[in-house]
Amino acid sequence: MSDTLNDRLRRAAEMARQRQQGAGFPSPETDSSQYEAEQPRTFREVEVPSAAEETEYRYNPAPNVPEVDEFSPALPGDPKPKKKKTTAILVGLGILLLLAVGAIVLLTAKHSNEVEQLRHEQEQLELANQQLQLANEYDNLNNEFAQYENQTSLLANDSIVQKYSAARAQVEKLLQELKNEKNKSAAQISKLKGEIETLKGILRTYVEQINELKQENQQLTAENQEVKAQNQQLAQTVEHVQASNRQLNERMTLAEKLNVTGVSLTALKKNGKVEKNVTKARQLKVSFTVPQNNSTPVGQKVFYLRIINPEGELLGNSGSFKFEGSTVGCTALKGIEYAGEEVHDQFYWNVTSTLTPGTYTVELFTDGYRLCSRSFTLKK
Repeated sequence: MSDTLNDRLRRAAEMARQRQQGAGFPSPETDSSQYEAEQPRTFREVEVPSAAEETEYRYNPAPNVPEVDEFSPALPGDPKPKKKKTTAILVGLGILLLLAVGAIVLLTAKHSNEVEQLRHEQEQLELANQQLQLANEYDNLNNEFAQYENQTSLLANDSIVQKYSAARAQVEKLLQELKNEKNKSAAQISKLKGEIETLKGILRTYVEQINELKQENQQLTAENQEVKAQNQQLAQTVEHVQASNRQLNERMTLAEKLNVTGVSLTALKKNGKVEKNVTKARQLKVSFTVPQNNSTPVGQKVFYLRIINPEGELLGNSGSFKFEGSTVGCTALKGIEYAGEEVHDQFYWNVTSTLTPGTYTVELFTDGYRLCSRSFTLKK
């Protein structure tokens, strides 16, 4: 070893002198005579031991050699040991104080970190709560918009719907971004709040326009109902007038319509006399009278005769005429000059085949009217 025991003892003595000077003890250089008188020099030269001896001294110190502290050696004959003890205590207290201060600093820093962490967590909770409230508010806006969405056709210009759709897409984008982010941003929450306020304003304008249009439509509907009521009343009046006109026309038509009386059907022999046995008849005679009618226009009138046998067949085939939109065949026809006076006339139809006994029907027509329909029984 490079340092011998003697060297270490010298260093310990030097450290002790320095401590005495720091504690106010007289320096050996300033008052060496007094110090030498009171404290005789006790150090002696020691032979330098070999390496083996040094090792033996280190691990097996001699029983007669007192153990000396390397850092705080106690010098024999120290006049003030209490001050040295006080100094050691003060140094120890200073170290403890430094340790306590360090511990307090560490605890304070830890507490500050915990407080900051709690503050951050509370802020995130508040931002998450605001985000949830804004999301609920957005859902309510969408539900309200859905109530009016089917009334978009009432708007003359659907640009407001396009604005609402664009604002809604922006809100949904911000909500998705906040949902994906672990730490909420107050700036994003503020931006989301602003977009929802914009959405509210658009929806408010939209609802106001819809309500105005609904009121206008209600007013127009009321006016239309009033007009419909007036039209219905007018239609009823027109219908009443038309009915009156129809009745008047019918009366005029009935007044103009010719009438026949004294209609008869007779079977005749070849010589023109009455034949009681219908199977032997050679002619059928139909007689009739047209009474006087001043309302009927005068002039040539064409009369049509139809004789239906008991089998329901039309006798003869002398042409046809129009009646009630249909074409009707006739047994015979003739023209009669009508001058408004009473007219007596008759039809003669030649039998072409043997007639059967039974009920025969005689019908007379003119001017599109059926003048009569009479039934007659001809016997065998």
